[in-house]
Amino acid sequence: MAPPRAFLDVEASATGRRWVGLDPEQVRLSEAMCQTTGLPDAVARVLVRRGVLPEAAAGFLTPALRDLMPDPRSLRDMEKAAARLLDALRERQRIAIFADYDVDGGASAALLLDWLRQMGHGATLYIPDRIDEGYGPNVPAMEQLADAHDLIVCVDCGTLSHEPIAAAMRRARCEVVVLDHHLGGETLPPAHAVVNPNRQDEDGTLAHLCAAGVVFLLLVEVNRRLREAGTKGPDLLSMLDLVALATVADVAPLVGLNRALVRQGLKVAAQRRRPGMVALADVARMDGPPSSYHLGFLLGPRVNAGGRIGAADLGARLLSTTDPAEARAIADKLDELNAERREIEARVTDAALAQAEERGLDGPLVWAAGEGWHPGVVGIVASRLKEATNRPAVVIGFDGDEGKGSGRSISGVDLGASIQRLAAEGLLTKGGGHKMAAGLSLARDRLEPAMERLAELLARQGAGDAGPADLALDAALMPRAATVEMIEQIEAAGPFGAGAPAPRFVFPDQAIRFAKQVGENHLKVTFGSTDTGTLEAICFGGWSGPMGPLLTNAGHRRFHVAGRLEVNNWGGRQRPQLRLEDVAEVK
Repeated sequence: MAPPRAFLDVEASATGRRWVGLDPEQVRLSEAMCQTTGLPDAVARVLVRRGVLPEAAAGFLTPALRDLMPDPRSLRDMEKAAARLLDALRERQRIAIFADYDVDGGASAALLLDWLRQMGHGATLYIPDRIDEGYGPNVPAMEQLADAHDLIVCVDCGTLSHEPIAAAMRRARCEVVVLDHHLGGETLPPAHAVVNPNRQDEDGTLAHLCAAGVVFLLLVEVNRRLREAGTKGPDLLSMLDLVALATVADVAPLVGLNRALVRQGLKVAAQRRRPGMVALADVARMDGPPSSYHLGFLLGPRVNAGGRIGAADLGARLLSTTDPAEARAIADKLDELNAERREIEARVTDAALAQAEERGLDGPLVWAAGEGWHPGVVGIVASRLKEATNRPAVVIGFDGDEGKGSGRSISGVDLGASIQRLAAEGLLTKGGGHKMAAGLSLARDRLEPAMERLAELLARQGAGDAGPADLALDAALMPRAATVEMIEQIEAAGPFGAGAPAPRFVFPDQAIRFAKQVGENHLKVTFGSTDTGTLEAICFGGWSGPMGPLLTNAGHRRFHVAGRLEVNNWGGRQRPQLRLEDVAEVK
C-alpha cells in the first residue's frame, strides 16, 4: 500500500524530512469537533492528533487531577511501604534516603525530605558518586547506612540491587523500602517493600510514572492513613512542582496521570514558593511562567549537572532546601557545572558522531565508545546520536578495561528490556533501565559482541527500518492567525513533551523578509507579507545547519515554513513567535 501523499507535497525538506499531515479520518474528526465545540480548527486538529474524540474535548482541555488519581494501593507493596514509613515516623526511627543522582532521584528525595520535615522528622540523604560508585545501591554504602539507621528508602533505584539490599537487611534491625520505576527482573530484592509500577507482576497501568510519581502516590497513601487516625498530613499539591520537574526531565510520557501531574505542577512552580526552584529559574534567566520546555531544557540539565560532573547531592540539596541564600549558592554552582558539562559534551559528541558515521548510520543501532569519555555526559551524547539518526543509540566511556555507557531509544523500541537481556546473558556486567533509556557497564573485551547482540535484539523490534523521522504537521496557518490568544488555547491541550509531541504548524508559500545570525549559532527569521501578516521565528543552533544559508540567501524564492508556536515574553511584552524547525522551497 502506497504511503499517503506528503503534506504540501514535501517529500524532502531542507532537513531531509518528509512532511506528514492528518489522515482523512482525522480531518473529518477535527471538522466535527469544530462544529460541536466551537474550538478553532487548529486547536481541534491538535486534539484529534492526540486521539481525543469530540465528546471528550472539554474534559481533556480542563483535566481534574482528582479524576485521574488512581488508588495508590493498586500498586503492589504500597500498603507495606506506607505502614513502614509511618512506623518509622511514630517511633522516631532513623531514616536514610538513598537516591539516584539524576533529576528524578533528586526530586524524589526532596519530596520525602520535605514531607518528613513538615512532620517534624529529619532524614539522612545519600546519593552515590557516579564515577566512584556508579548507579544504584552498592554494598559498602548500604552497610554503612544500615549500621546507623533503622529504615533506608531507595528512590529511583534499587529494583535490581539484590546483593546491596540483602547486605543492608542483614545488619541489626534495618529494613529497606524501594520506590522505583525501572524495569524489574524475574525476582525482586529482599526488601521489606518494592513499590514499582514496572515490576513484572504489575499490570502496567501506571508504567509511565517516573520515580517521583511513585513517591507522590506513596505520600498520598500515607496522608490518607494519617487522616483516618485524625492527623492532618502536609499539603501534597504544593509539592507537585517537584513531580512535574522529575516527570519532564526523566522524559516520562506526558499522558494520563503524568499530564495532570505536570499541569498542576507547573501552576505550583509559577507561584515561586520553593527556594531551590526559584534560584534555579533565576540563574537560568527564565522569563515568564514555567512550561514543560523550561523544565526539560533549562532547569533539568542544571539539576543534573551536579550528578554528571560535580557533587552528586547538589541537585537534591537544592530542591529540598528552605534557605534562599543556600539555594542561590547551590544554583550558581550548578550553573557553572552545567556550562562545564556542555563543553565536555560537545567534545564527546563530535568524537562519537565521527566514529558512528565511520561504522555506518543505517543499521538498527548507532553506537560509539571512547577512552576517557566522561560517564556523566554519555547519556546526553547518546540522545544527540539518536536525534541525528532516528536510531537507538548507545555511547560508552572506558576507564581501563571497564566501560560505563548509556543508551537512548526511539518510539516503539524497548531498549531497557534488550539491555536487561544482555546483562542476563552475561555480555554486560550490569544493565537496566526502561523503554526509552538505559544504562550499562561492561568489560572491554565484551564490547563488540555486546553491541552486535544488542543490534540483533533491536532489529527484531523494527529498529533501523525507518529513514529520517517524518515531520508531523497539525495544520496550515497564515501568519496573522498566530495570535497569543490562539497559542494559549493550544497550550491548554498540553503540556507537551515525551509521548505528547508539541503541535507543529506550517505557514505555506511565505516570503522571507529577514534572516540573519544571532548569538553564536542561532538563526532569526521574519516571514510573511502585508496581506497575510508577518511572524518572527527563531531556530536555536540553526545558523550552521541547512536552513541558515538557504534562508539568508532566499532572494525572491518562497518557502513553506514549519515549527512550533510559542509566546515570546521578552521585555515584558507578549508576542507570538515560531520555533523554526524546517522549511521547504515552494516548487
